[in-house]
Amino acid sequence: MNDPARIDQLAALRALRRVVELGSFTAAAEALGISHTAVSRQIKQLEAYLGAQLLNRTTRRFALTAAGKQYYEASREILDALDDADRAVGQHQARPSGSLRINAPMAFGTLELAVWLPDFIAHYPELQVDLVCNDRIVDLIEDSFDVALRLTRELPDSSLIARRLATSELRLAASPDYLQRHGTPRTPAELARHNCLAYTQAPRPHDWTFTGPDGVQQTVTIRGNLQSNTSVALRAAAVGGLGIVNAAAFIVQGDLERGALVRLLPDYTQRPRELHALYPQSRHLSPKVRAFIDFASDWYRQRG
Repeated sequence: MNDPARIDQLAALRALRRVVELGSFTAAAEALGISHTAVSRQIKQLEAYLGAQLLNRTTRRFALTAAGKQYYEASREILDALDDADRAVGQHQARPSGSLRINAPMAFGTLELAVWLPDFIAHYPELQVDLVCNDRIVDLIEDSFDVALRLTRELPDSSLIARRLATSELRLAASPDYLQRHGTPRTPAELARHNCLAYTQAPRPHDWTFTGPDGVQQTVTIRGNLQSNTSVALRAAAVGGLGIVNAAAFIVQGDLERGALVRLLPDYTQRPRELHALYPQSRHLSPKVRAFIDFASDWYRQRG
């Protein structure tokens, strides 16, 4: 090998990687912000340094030699490790900025997340937040989301990283008008005689399971004349006197406090759902995602 002091080996490694991944010297030069001639010179110097040909060149295309393929694979791992080390150090100093794209369920995004998201944005004014609310399961990578919030009892297996943020309890409620007309159920079994509003996104929307004060669990099959894929619509229907809603506490809490709804069966509990933040797997979290998750975790921790 030649004297390594004669070339910038790290720059040459980066040039080789760009050439291979982008498929041309011209594209590599544009990505690196240098001239086509400089990229070509770096590759030739690297080959001279190694004493081996890395690329077979023609007038229109190139291909890695056997030695070039082996060297490229090894050097890519080295460059990845260096980039990871740079990010790991930089993230401790970097101020979150840029675009943060968040996905959340419709009801949670409009009724719960909207309560504390303004404080988060005020704390990180350099961020541009893009909040997308819907009740379908999105592909974070394909749909370019940085983080997703999920309320569920069980997370499906995936390559995503999940961090639990809080517990979300369910509340059974109906309006005073409905209860005056149809009576107040005193046990879960009595729900079978009432007009119950079903949330179709639940795994078993017409089966409501309760645990009594004695620890005994019972499941009631409910019936009703309205079902919906959003609890916000069911809550509005319950406030209007249509029937009994079984929804997350954050959805009906305001109505319970002002008397528009009355909580039912308070001595019976239901298995709560867990709020998780999901994000793509990587060695290091970006500052903006870390800031969002830490802020959410602190917010819920302070509220017990």
